[in-house]
Amino acid sequence: MIHSQRGRDSFPEVIGLLPAGGEARRIAPLPCSKELFPIGFRPIGEQGELRPKVACHYLLEKMSLAGIGKVYIILRMGKWDIPNYLGDGSMLNMHFAYLMVGLAYGTPFTVDQAYPFVQNTLVAFGFPDIIFYADDAFVRLLERQAETRADVILGLFPAHKPEVMDMVEVHGDGRIRSITIKPLHTDLHYTWIVAVWNSTFTRFLHNYLMVLRYEHRKEADINVTAEQELSVGHIFQAAIREGLQIQSVSFPGRTYLDIGTPDNLVKAVSNIKLNPDNNS
Repeated sequence: MIHSQRGRDSFPEVIGLLPAGGEARRIAPLPCSKELFPIGFRPIGEQGELRPKVACHYLLEKMSLAGIGKVYIILRMGKWDIPNYLGDGSMLNMHFAYLMVGLAYGTPFTVDQAYPFVQNTLVAFGFPDIIFYADDAFVRLLERQAETRADVILGLFPAHKPEVMDMVEVHGDGRIRSITIKPLHTDLHYTWIVAVWNSTFTRFLHNYLMVLRYEHRKEADINVTAEQELSVGHIFQAAIREGLQIQSVSFPGRTYLDIGTPDNLVKAVSNIKLNPDNNS
C-alpha cells in the first residue's frame, strides 16, 4: 500500500459515491451482496491477524488514501448486509452514510439519489465490484482536476474485452474526444474505471435524467427497459456533446477485475494476493 503525501486537507471537500443498487443476477445466487463478497484477506490489530477483505473495501481504501473521508453508499431495498457490515465507516477511518434507491433502473439513476447531498461538492466515483490496481488513482485524478478545472476526470485503464466496456478516445493532452459503449469492434485501447467530477456535471446528470423521465412519461413506446440500459458512460457521451470538459489520467500497465461475472469472480477469489495493491 502506498503512503500518499496528500492529506485530507490537500483538496476541497470530496464526497465518495458508491452505487450498490444492483441485483448481481449474473453471479446469483450469492450468500451476500456482491459488494461484500470476500476477496482476499487484510491484517488487523497489532499482531496483523488476518480477516476477510470484501470487494468494496479495495475501492474505499483507495478513496481514503486520497483524503476522501465521507462516502455515500446507495442501496436498494433488502441489501441491509452492507450497512450492517460497513457500519459508520470507522473500519477504514472514514464516515459512511446510506441512501436508498427505489427501482434500480441503472447506475445513473442510482447515483442521482445523492444529488441533494453532493450538488455543490466534488465527487469521487467508482464501482464497488471492480478491483483495480492503482493505489494512487484518486490522488492523481484530483490533482488533474485541480490543474485543469475540468468538469470530469476519468481514470483510464487498458481494456480487456472492449465489447463489454466503455471505450474512450483520448487526445494526447488527456482530453476525452468520444466514448463508445460496448463496441463489437474497435481500435480504441482504454476504458474508464473511476471518475472525479464537479458540481457542473452533477447538475448535468440530474437534469438529463429529469428530462429522460419526462420523455418516458410522454412517449408510450418508451418503457423501463430503455432506462435499464442506461449507463454512466451514456451520460458522459451526452456531456461531451453539450460541451462539458472531460479530461483523463491514464494508468498504462495497470489492470482491473470486474467480479460481476462468474469467470472473473473465480479469478478474483483464486488469484488475489494478500495485499495486491503492493503491485501498484
